[in-house]
Amino acid sequence: MSLTDKAIEQIRELIRTGALPPGSKLPPEPDLAAQLGLSRNLAREAVKALAVARVLEVRRGDGTYVTSLQPSLLLEGLGGAVELLQGDSVALQDLMEVRRLLEPVATALAATRISDDQLAEVKGHLDAMREACDDVERLNAHDAAFHRAVVSATGNESLLALLEGISGRTLRARIWRGLVDTRAAGRTLAEHEAIFEALAARDAALSQAAALLHVSNTERWLKEHLRSAEALPSGTTAG
Repeated sequence: MSLTDKAIEQIRELIRTGALPPGSKLPPEPDLAAQLGLSRNLAREAVKALAVARVLEVRRGDGTYVTSLQPSLLLEGLGGAVELLQGDSVALQDLMEVRRLLEPVATALAATRISDDQLAEVKGHLDAMREACDDVERLNAHDAAFHRAVVSATGNESLLALLEGISGRTLRARIWRGLVDTRAAGRTLAEHEAIFEALAARDAALSQAAALLHVSNTERWLKEHLRSAEALPSGTTAG
């Protein structure tokens, strides 16, 4: 472990133990360095690294603060990392596998917790997807919003942030474009409808099965295109 990594870990430990709770202000750099037994340069580098990770926020002219440490903030960088993996077929398949493991269970949980208002939001995005037909941009936007609304209904912010991160928008749109071009979009819309109907029935087992079928079919489509060495159509993850 490098000296900078050790310095980062020391500051993280202060946060973990509650010595620096969310929203608190760090001591001035000289005081922080002395408190941790570090050089000012090491303390500065550690603060910079933790600011990039959204653990700390540097406010010019005011000081450095611990952020809210909310999952949506700390996992924000995951989506950017996923976008960088778009050219790696093995990484794409790994991401789809992670989604297949998590999303059906999240959908089952949503079925037990979803409110009438949340269900109406899911339906609104489903209706918009039907109306979009072959408009890839609109399909993509409402597809992402459909799944976000479903997972939001679990009330689990960490789960939402994680699934949002691995469902890269670029991949989603490329798959939608491929589905539209091959006239397979109708089948995928039907899969979304099945998910909605299961949620409306508050049936956790059926919701999980519908989501698993949907994600598995998407994963199969992706694998087939990767195996055949066909480039995914350009565009702006499916559904």
